Amino acid sequence: MARHSKGDVSYNCGLDAAVDVVGGKWKPLILWALHDGTYRFGELRRQVDGVTEKVLVQQLRELETDGIVHREVYGEVPPRVEYSLTPRGQALNTALTPLGEWGAAHMEWILDVKSRSRSVA
Repeated sequence: MARHSKGDVSYNCGLDAAVDVVGGKWKPLILWALHDGTYRFGELRRQVDGVTEKVLVQQLRELETDGIVHREVYGEVPPRVEYSLTPRGQALNTALTPLGEWGAAHMEWILDVKSRSRSVA
């Protein structure tokens, strides 16, 4: 496998690069919520059950830096900020759809395996 590098960033393959962008517990859920459209911060937080405000801010900033999420700030009082997917973010969500389908199709098996492994630990 050819290694791809630029500056101090390096990837073994396309999957390695994609996982770097979407990795973690919350980013895929944020992307999935934004698939439905544009949300203000509070609305998005309600869509992503269990995420803290601090973590949501951090993850949104990373996704914005990576060009996956667009942050629109309106010059209003009170301030209004909306988040949406960029075209690249929409393409990433399209790529995640089969993964979500696999998870849904295997949910019971995953629950069984994970609950067994946690009860042993």
